[in-house]
Amino acid sequence: MSVSGREAAAAGPDTRAGDLRRVHGGRAHSAYDRAVAACRHAGVGRDAAELVPKDAVGRAANALRLSARSLDALAATAPDPAADARCARNTAATAALAAQLAAARAGGPDAEAALRAALTASRTAAAAAGGTARGRDAALNAEAEEAERRAVTTAREAGWLD
Repeated sequence: MSVSGREAAAAGPDTRAGDLRRVHGGRAHSAYDRAVAACRHAGVGRDAAELVPKDAVGRAANALRLSARSLDALAATAPDPAADARCARNTAATAALAAQLAAARAGGPDAEAALRAALTASRTAAAAAGGTARGRDAALNAEAEEAERRAVTTAREAGWLD
């Protein structure tokens, strides 16, 4: 293999990791935005976070705080598909928790649909982060991307997102 061939081979994994960072990071930021919007809709601010949450409001606010820290860490580290996928999974779980709170407060078919979509997005993000591929499976990532798009759409229809 020539020097340029070795350089290209060495660049391949880094490029792939960067591409996966954009996929997982984009999904994580989208889920975080949904979580913030659902909490805002439910009247929950970040100031409600507790070290040891005692109720759903405290859990949702604490999950927002932890998700924000996770996204900050994601931006400050080198791409790692497994860690990036876990960040997207955790942020999707935060959005699902926030959707449960917002749906309970709002009620109605649009809120129920948004909750179902948020739960689906959380499950598919977990599947994409798990298993042996650990964030590298294109089919699982595509499924998680589509579930996130549906979650955004239904959150908007429920009036949680602008």
